[in-house]
Amino acid sequence: MGIRCVDSSVAGLGGCPYAKGATGNVATEDVIYLLNGLGYETGVDLEKVIDAGEFITKALKRETTSKVARALLCKRQDASKTIQKSNL
Repeated sequence: MGIRCVDSSVAGLGGCPYAKGATGNVATEDVIYLLNGLGYETGVDLEKVIDAGEFITKALKRETTSKVARALLCKRQDASKTIQKSNL
C-alpha cells in the first residue's frame, strides 16, 4: 500500500497530555513483531529494542505497554530460572 513510515515509541512511552483518555503511543516492539510476522524486513533487532525499553522503563519507574516485550521478558526470566536450576 506504499506505507514506508510507522510512528511508534519504545515501550509505548509518551502520548498526548491534551487528549482525554489517551493512554500512550503504539509500542515499537509490537510494531516490529507484527511486521516481522507479516514477512517484512525491518532491519531492526527486536531483542535490542526490548532491552532499550526495559532500561528506560526501569529508569522512569514505569511499566512497558508492549505486549510483545512483556511476553519475551517473561520468557527470558523463565529460561534464566531453568539454567540456574540446572546448575545446582
